[in-house]
Amino acid sequence: MCFGAVVGGLMLAGMTAAQASAIEQFKAFVVNTKTAKGEFVQVQMKTTNGVSKIGKTSSGIFKFARPGKFIWTYIKPYDQVLQADGDKLYLYDKDLNQVTIKSLGNAIASSPAAILFGSVDLDKNFVMKDIGVKEGIEWLQATPKTKDSQFDTIGIGMKDGVPVGMELRDSFGQLSLVTLKNFEKNPSFGADQFKFVVPQGAEVLRP
Repeated sequence: MCFGAVVGGLMLAGMTAAQASAIEQFKAFVVNTKTAKGEFVQVQMKTTNGVSKIGKTSSGIFKFARPGKFIWTYIKPYDQVLQADGDKLYLYDKDLNQVTIKSLGNAIASSPAAILFGSVDLDKNFVMKDIGVKEGIEWLQATPKTKDSQFDTIGIGMKDGVPVGMELRDSFGQLSLVTLKNFEKNPSFGADQFKFVVPQGAEVLRP
């Protein structure tokens, strides 16, 4: 079934976003949300002797435009920017005054950035399943199809038709929790909004 059929089916059934499964909500979100912006808090969990504790915490703002354009800005504790212009991926570390540039396709094909900000062809890169409700939030689990992804699973929490959280488990068993808030769908962005300009004097790396 195509995404348009899913969305149409929900509308015909009179089903609200809150009643829809996580996958139904997420596919509708991907189809209907061309741009967005908001804030995030990211927590790296540390597991010692089977006990999970809160580790490094960072926060910032994000904005995106489909397909493949986004700016993910870390404000605390370090000033860093992860930015994509649809062709290249830029990682800018302000403290080091260093920019790393990579090809966008290989860099995000099966990453959280791809599933949130990429094209509508989710089934090409991910296997998705609903995993239930937790604290009033519908959750789905996305498993990358490619073996070279750095993530084993990506959990996405949906509420009222928008993503409100992510659980990222990497190939080393580490878990990162991302909370998304003040989510604004379909704001207008200028034509050059996602164009990255290398800061004066910055070292440029192309691994």
